[in-house]
Amino acid sequence: MNILALISAIIMVESGGNTYAVGDNGRAFGSMQIHQCVIDDVNRVYNTHYVHEDAFNEHKARDMFIKYIHMYATHRRLGREPTMEDMARIWNGGPNGYRKESTIKYWEKVKERL
Repeated sequence: MNILALISAIIMVESGGNTYAVGDNGRAFGSMQIHQCVIDDVNRVYNTHYVHEDAFNEHKARDMFIKYIHMYATHRRLGREPTMEDMARIWNGGPNGYRKESTIKYWEKVKERL
């Protein structure tokens, strides 16, 4: 499993590679379209001090993604080894996104970019 390939695919789906993208009615920032709730989770668990505007920094955005995925796409939570599909769907739908029917189409878009 290549997480860097997954990140690249997600960036293309989320923003077409636009580091300065703002979406979801102003609530999602950067190439990975990061919401404040993701940053809050990462800061709480990792004792980091990211702010929403850090999502415009590609290095920081990737770090937030990896930390978030390491929090929620785990063998312990899923009861099995997480797949790239699980990770993408969690990114799109939150901690339980891997179970949500609403994230299946998102995964299909990401999978096309892998």
